[in-house]
Amino acid sequence: MSIDRIVMAFAGTMILLSLVLSQLHSVQWLWLAAFVGANMLQAAFTGFCPLAMILKRLGARPGVAFD
Repeated sequence: MSIDRIVMAFAGTMILLSLVLSQLHSVQWLWLAAFVGANMLQAAFTGFCPLAMILKRLGARPGVAFD
């Protein structure tokens, strides 16, 4: 799996997890979804994604999201 796909899967998982936790525990968990969304937006404009940098160092292969 490419870095792009891993990043998208991780972001989607974190957003869904925050939505579930906001319903089961506290509405404050929605801040996690807001943080992930804001990070995705800034990464689209700047190309800076901390998770992608970590995955690259761990040896994940780069590639386009839908190859």
